[in-house]
Amino acid sequence: MKTNLSIKEKMAIDRVKMPEQDPRIRVRNFEEVKLGLTEMQAIQEAQRCLNCKSKPCVAGCPVGVRIPEFITALASGDLPEAARILVTDNTLPAVCGRVCPQEEQCEVECVLGKKGEPVAIGYLERFVADWALQNPGELESAPIPEPTGKKVAVVGCGPAGITMASELNRKGHAVTVFEALHATGGVLRYGIPEFRLPKFIVDIEVERLREMGVTIECNVIVGKTITLGELQEEFDAVFIGNGAGLPMMLGIPGENLKGVYSANEYLTRVNLMAAWRDDSATPIMRGKNVVVIGGGNTAMDSVRTGARLGAERAIIVYRRSEAEMPARVEEIHHAKEEGIEFALLTSPLEIIGDEDGWVKAIRCQRMELGEPDDSGRRRPIPIEGEVYDIEVDVVVNAIGTQANPLLTATAPHLKLNKWGNIMADDQGATSLSGVFAGGDIVRGGATVILAMGDGKTASEAIDNYLGRC
Repeated sequence: MKTNLSIKEKMAIDRVKMPEQDPRIRVRNFEEVKLGLTEMQAIQEAQRCLNCKSKPCVAGCPVGVRIPEFITALASGDLPEAARILVTDNTLPAVCGRVCPQEEQCEVECVLGKKGEPVAIGYLERFVADWALQNPGELESAPIPEPTGKKVAVVGCGPAGITMASELNRKGHAVTVFEALHATGGVLRYGIPEFRLPKFIVDIEVERLREMGVTIECNVIVGKTITLGELQEEFDAVFIGNGAGLPMMLGIPGENLKGVYSANEYLTRVNLMAAWRDDSATPIMRGKNVVVIGGGNTAMDSVRTGARLGAERAIIVYRRSEAEMPARVEEIHHAKEEGIEFALLTSPLEIIGDEDGWVKAIRCQRMELGEPDDSGRRRPIPIEGEVYDIEVDVVVNAIGTQANPLLTATAPHLKLNKWGNIMADDQGATSLSGVFAGGDIVRGGATVILAMGDGKTASEAIDNYLGRC
């Protein structure tokens, strides 16, 4: 394969298409939808990169991956070098290659995308990261840093916490991660379905942390098992990255009926507790008609999970149009391929139950779009007289989450905003000396890669703080 291509030759190469499971087959299993690139496909796609001097794609990456460098190494067939660059810059590249919205971040900045399709950076990240997982002996072990004698507590073993622990360990600090659940990974494990992110990848990444010397303690709820104040007494610094897992309520009649779930509970039962298995100790309703309320990635995950649990009809109810949906275009496309129905410009008014307290229908209001609201999206307005019912036996509320006050309630001097999120500066520093925070507990609902970016940024701030104290 020719490697020294001209710009004209690079621009003539078509963007690679990722092989996928047939929608008719995958909708009945929990195996990964996207099957990955072959080495030849990955190298050919990498050769499309123009290796721009200004590197706009790097500016679009929240964790600052040296994208042109790893892609250039891949294009020349030097997989060990591509992997070395990638894993040095990104603690969770195999995760990011699967779930990050590259189309809104690094790829949207790609120069090739100005006149055609951008380089498939996410696909290439996944390929190189998977190669690194399969060939650990090909990578040089990172040098063991001299211990600094400083101890850092990390609250939450999700993407922000994992990134923080890895970065601080590399700087020689002793890190202990406290996870509330009995399993690690945070939203990577309980929130994202297996068909998008196989859990063995999370297991490998967490085990790598342990091999580096990071201590991980599960079943520790900071705010109940131990307080933030007690962590401050024991550790030299604390990072809070425990996410925002408290569901927002719909505020409509009937949301306490049997058969109504929050998306957090629904996905946690399936992803963390294997509720899809007939012998699971934590069963879940397998409705014939499943309605999911919301338009984000969590809503897509929930409705596609409902279809895989055997629903004859799995329906998204969303009060705006498809153009305003916050879910990734790719996830919407996959949902449509799998037969998911979309009730757009539709808002729930009431969940209707039977005499035994089980869901039997959801009453909906048809909407139209008016002027933009504070979010920048056009505001949905009810159409008078346009009300109808959908027969349903499972309803999933996926309109969003908010901060859980368990931790913050025990730290009265920790400043919060009006939504209960921790207030932190752009380096992650909070109102308490030595306490830093990042991810959803600061931002509200955000993406995996933004949480990782917060962890990486705050790790530098904590390292500087520890050097001064």
